[in-house]
Amino acid sequence: MKKELFVEIEIPEGVEVSLDGTELTVKGPEGENKRAFKLGRLDIEVKDGKIVLGNKVSTKTEKKMMNTIAAHIRNMIKGVQEKFEYKLKICFGHFPFTVKQEGNKVIIKNFLGEKIDREVKIPEGAELDVKKEIITIKSVNREIAGQAAANFEAATKIKGRDKRIFQDGVYIINKCGKDM
Repeated sequence: MKKELFVEIEIPEGVEVSLDGTELTVKGPEGENKRAFKLGRLDIEVKDGKIVLGNKVSTKTEKKMMNTIAAHIRNMIKGVQEKFEYKLKICFGHFPFTVKQEGNKVIIKNFLGEKIDREVKIPEGAELDVKKEIITIKSVNREIAGQAAANFEAATKIKGRDKRIFQDGVYIINKCGKDM
């Protein structure tokens, strides 16, 4: 069944939105976010302090795409107003390990007593702060902040040992204000 569906997203004060083809640029007090969308048959336009996204003859597929793109745009707007923050905790029970930042890489030394250091790549656009046992990652882009946190968890994943005993690693304890 084809319907006329449109989603309107309010642009808050202090946030500037511009559209160039399918690339949306959002500027705010914390920084700038850019993203190119694959719209398919959807139309997008910026007018009267709103972003209007939709189609005159929408099917289920267009409705799903429209809601997904709208969620991405809301995250972009939220990110330029206040940065997304992930907190991770360094946990060890057997061998104390150290986390040291070197440019866009983080070196994890002595993880489970290993002689070879583990490296974590930090995506461009993420800010990292290491204080004792807490690692804080901030970014205007939610996906970049989440990827940086996931890289830490993946780098300290334990294979070939009993997970009930070896619980060492770096774990996400807080995502964007929500405790895990």
